Amino acid sequence: MGQAASHFAVPSTPSYKKYPVCNIPFNPKLASLVLQALPKVTPEKIQSSPKDHTCYRVHFPRAGSFQCSVTGLAFEVNTAVTIQYRYASWNRHLSAAAQEEWVVAGPLFNIEVQPGAVGAVHLPHFVCLAEDVDVSNCTIAHFKTQRMTLEKPTKLNAFYAVLENPSFSLLGVLWRRLRSTLNSLPMHSLVLIFQQLSAANTTLHLYLIPDDNSVKQAIEKQEMNWNSKLIPKPPPLSPLFFGCSYQVSSTPHVVITPEPHLPFCYKSPKEQQLFIEIYIRNMAEEIWLHITDGRNGTLVWKASLRSGDINPPTSCVSCTLTGAAFMKKHKKELCHRMGRISPILLHLRDANIINSDEEEEVQSQNMNRKKNQVLLQLVEKKGAEAQEQLYRILREKDLFLITDLEKSS
Repeated sequence: MGQAASHFAVPSTPSYKKYPVCNIPFNPKLASLVLQALPKVTPEKIQSSPKDHTCYRVHFPRAGSFQCSVTGLAFEVNTAVTIQYRYASWNRHLSAAAQEEWVVAGPLFNIEVQPGAVGAVHLPHFVCLAEDVDVSNCTIAHFKTQRMTLEKPTKLNAFYAVLENPSFSLLGVLWRRLRSTLNSLPMHSLVLIFQQLSAANTTLHLYLIPDDNSVKQAIEKQEMNWNSKLIPKPPPLSPLFFGCSYQVSSTPHVVITPEPHLPFCYKSPKEQQLFIEIYIRNMAEEIWLHITDGRNGTLVWKASLRSGDINPPTSCVSCTLTGAAFMKKHKKELCHRMGRISPILLHLRDANIINSDEEEEVQSQNMNRKKNQVLLQLVEKKGAEAQEQLYRILREKDLFLITDLEKSS
């Protein structure tokens, strides 16, 4: 390994070598350009044991820098190499005593790769460095043989901690907890809103989470199982703080349950994430949602919901075709009218409906209509549940097409 590492042993405090600190002020535009400069690769999605663990595998054909389009994880590789990785659980590996000293600051990854093939790994973090954060408190946890080793990152930027010449098993970013100011660590965050398509009138779920892809993807998977649709909205206006409570408010006719506030905290992707339910009996032309800091009432997020954001409720399930029946009835029209197929294929892979070979088979067709035809045939062979999933994805990605076809029924 490139730098000396010290082993974590409760309650002793590890010692570190000093590492470079970035004194350049945070510039979101510059950070965005840096991230866009890395070529993105879409990993193959594979199942591992235990069954509920999803692994990603990607083959880098040459030396260079690459970023995973699904997890955000990035690598600088020295040669052509295949890397396999998956999310892991902090709760399973980070002891209760360690959690008293360290704050989770990014996803935990289990990475498998040929030794020496990777020159550097870029691990995502969600701490906001624009808020005069003490970057000397950042560390990379490395779990091996049931021990936690702490290593200082070689470099730290707006969204990544970079470790050069790494060895691999479990890796993730931690931040030392400041006992005197427990709420002082600012975090990048996301507001996720889902509409429950099968619920009465308009029922929404609102989540407030750190900007962690592993948590976001776990929520999206759960909500898809609940027959929900994501309503994309911008992130909060300013950083949020773990341990603080944030108040959610709207117009008087909107009902928020169980309470109109959410604690901002980190919960493992395997845990049930906290959310509030928002019930709108009569959807007006536009309603506003606001989130304020419970300590001082400062507005941290606002967004409008318009009638176009919301799908009309399904008041009579028996009056509408099932997904499988819809796909069969409108197969010819879908072949001609389905639009951009790449995001549809990505969602089908995430839902384990198709594999990478089947995705490649679809993409290899030289005409859009032929791609649509091959995809519909593949999904039809997999049965009613697969067709139901494709129907839900199409409702989310191209609601106008589905609505038009449903009206024609």
